[in-house]
Amino acid sequence: MNSAADTVSINARLRQVRLYRRIGAVLHSARVQLIGALLAGVFASHVIRELYENVDDPFLSYSNTNVGTVLAVLLGLLFYRKVTSLPGTAALMNTVPAFTTSYLAVAALFFAFRLDFSRQQFIISCVAVIAFFFLLGFVAVRLRRPAYGYIPGGKTDQLTEISYADWIRLASPEVARRHADLPIVADLNADTINDDWERFIAEAAISGRRVFNAKQLRESLEGQVDIEHLSENSFGHLAPDSIYAPLKFYIDFAAAFIVLLVLSPVLLAVAVAIRLESRGPAIFRQQRMGYRGRAFTIYKFRSMHEAPTIPAHASADMTLTDDARITRIGRVIRKTRIDELPQIFNILRGEMSWIGPRPETLRLAAWYDSELAFYSYRHIVRPGISGWAQVKQGHVTSVSDVRDKLQYDFYYVKNFSIWLDALIIIHTVRVILTGHGAK
Repeated sequence: MNSAADTVSINARLRQVRLYRRIGAVLHSARVQLIGALLAGVFASHVIRELYENVDDPFLSYSNTNVGTVLAVLLGLLFYRKVTSLPGTAALMNTVPAFTTSYLAVAALFFAFRLDFSRQQFIISCVAVIAFFFLLGFVAVRLRRPAYGYIPGGKTDQLTEISYADWIRLASPEVARRHADLPIVADLNADTINDDWERFIAEAAISGRRVFNAKQLRESLEGQVDIEHLSENSFGHLAPDSIYAPLKFYIDFAAAFIVLLVLSPVLLAVAVAIRLESRGPAIFRQQRMGYRGRAFTIYKFRSMHEAPTIPAHASADMTLTDDARITRIGRVIRKTRIDELPQIFNILRGEMSWIGPRPETLRLAAWYDSELAFYSYRHIVRPGISGWAQVKQGHVTSVSDVRDKLQYDFYYVKNFSIWLDALIIIHTVRVILTGHGAK
């Protein structure tokens, strides 16, 4: 009786889930997004321009502009789909950065080669594409919810706390077999996985049905690598992308050089303001643990009063919320992350990157290493000015926050890619504008 009741309940939920998923899948498909973006960004903008603008050389101007808008749409769509496929992302939040970046890149290319194009049509096209994806995302995010059938027991019970997915309890292998289109989630290490469940999981995997381990699925959905025990390695292979890793160094160096030239007056003004407000140097120097476990000196604008003594324990290296040591100027530059800008020199020296795990003090690094046998894996990539943990969690202010921070850091190392870096840049801009996570 229980099995029959479970089947009826699951069928009712699945009918609704399947309908929503079909609609959401159509709206999320690359074909629909590409056609809609081209219609809004190329065709509609072309028509709107024709209604109000007289062009002296219509063939040249229209041709260049239409080719440019097509290219901008394609680049923006590629960026948009890659970034929104990562965990912890919201399609609506990433729409504006994705397409603004692609349109600015194409416009810069036109200016560099002195090609004639309509700036008005470019602006209309960009606004139209963003509006289209906002509308699409607004509808799709409410319909395209993932649905999973989970085998009770172990870590699968914790997954039901994640609210942005539908979790359907599978009471027995017989119930699970009746719903062959439902992905299966199980804690493969749980004691509740008996022989019947093991046979079913093997059958499902052989038939091509998607079977997820609860631990890996939670990692993907939440953007964290779970640390089960302080003494065990949960990762396997951690080596970063062999193509992107060396390329990233040159991208970082070029960007740092350009930013330093542009922001030199700002850096000088901030340094003068710091010296005028309080005693002590404008630049704060501290030894941090860096790339491949090598210590280096990090540079930051000083945002605190100089303390005569520092307590000799690990938590003393953490800045508290509303820390009394922070100066008035320090509160401003910490909230806007301006205090991190002198680390441009660390990037130019090859000690840091724009994006990566934040480097810890030598004392904290030694403490973490004594608690986590695999902590040193964190140093396989260069530390960064901003990182996955910073945009997801903010500054760590207590020892109790350390576990979450390390989970985010290890997720970044494990999933190191240009697309994850792009997502972090987008989140960093939001953090700078809102001051989220500042202490």
